[in-house]
Amino acid sequence: MLSALYEPFKRMQFDARHCFLSGHELQSPEETINVFSLWFIQRFNLEDKAFKLLDESISTYKDIKIPCSAQIYQQFLEPLEREVEQAFAGGYDALKDLPEERLFQWIGKMVYGIIFHEIRQGIRQQQAQGELFNLSQAMAHKFGNLHLMLQSIIRPVVFEERNPWSIELFRVNQEADFFSYRDEINTLSFSLRAGDFGIIACLQDNGANGQYHREMLEKVKTENLHPIQFEEICARFFYSAYLFNRLPEYTLMPTEETVYIEPMPLQGISAKPIFDHWDNKTYGQVLENFWKPWGFVLLEIIKNPEEPMSFLLNQDGSFKKAEGILL
Repeated sequence: MLSALYEPFKRMQFDARHCFLSGHELQSPEETINVFSLWFIQRFNLEDKAFKLLDESISTYKDIKIPCSAQIYQQFLEPLEREVEQAFAGGYDALKDLPEERLFQWIGKMVYGIIFHEIRQGIRQQQAQGELFNLSQAMAHKFGNLHLMLQSIIRPVVFEERNPWSIELFRVNQEADFFSYRDEINTLSFSLRAGDFGIIACLQDNGANGQYHREMLEKVKTENLHPIQFEEICARFFYSAYLFNRLPEYTLMPTEETVYIEPMPLQGISAKPIFDHWDNKTYGQVLENFWKPWGFVLLEIIKNPEEPMSFLLNQDGSFKKAEGILL
């Protein structure tokens, strides 16, 4: 029989004495893991690379750690890391054969690890000032659902009807040792560009962002992208994740052997569209940030406010081949 689901947000349990994933009490303060696994850090030379936290403080990829039961790591997380490491070694072709749920678990572990670290830092800072840490009910609900889904790493979980996430994988023409990581905690959005691929994930949208961009994705999904094209897709996804105005709810049915998770309809009882109105100026600001390596500024991007600059599609809506992009 399965143990009860662990719900850290009900007790705001973010200390060093309990495993971040299972809630098991730890035997030693040495029971920690890197949020970014060691193989990942070594593969992309991230040991001393700066990582900016929400409070604007700077850490490094190797210094962000969370408490984790040695048994949970050895039995569940280490095999996951080995599986993803092997897929990374094979590049785009191997990654597209990796089960999407495993990719979700790996991405989710990193993003949730950052959330855990941020919350723990926030609790410490507030305690030092004699104040209580405050996390909005909506954020606690969203992060708690992500943690619930991540328990699929350590127990049988069936996602019924549809997956609670959007994950898109692209082939990108770039240097083999290139690395770029982004996350947006509030919207649970993620992107990674490395090797010959790029990954975009919205971790709790029930597939809505993928559907929102479906027409564009059908044109570009199998193409070999220029890096600036991938970053444009990232900007579109990160902006639409910001416009996504639902807080997804899920029906749980734990049995003796399996936990069943079923998304409730996003439309619900509201007649309001699932995404707020797309504003090209705001999108242009997002795109400017993603295109920083190429130096494009907002005024160039929205020179035509009705049609922001794009390296993805031609005027007739067809895909713009990467080899034709000269920057």
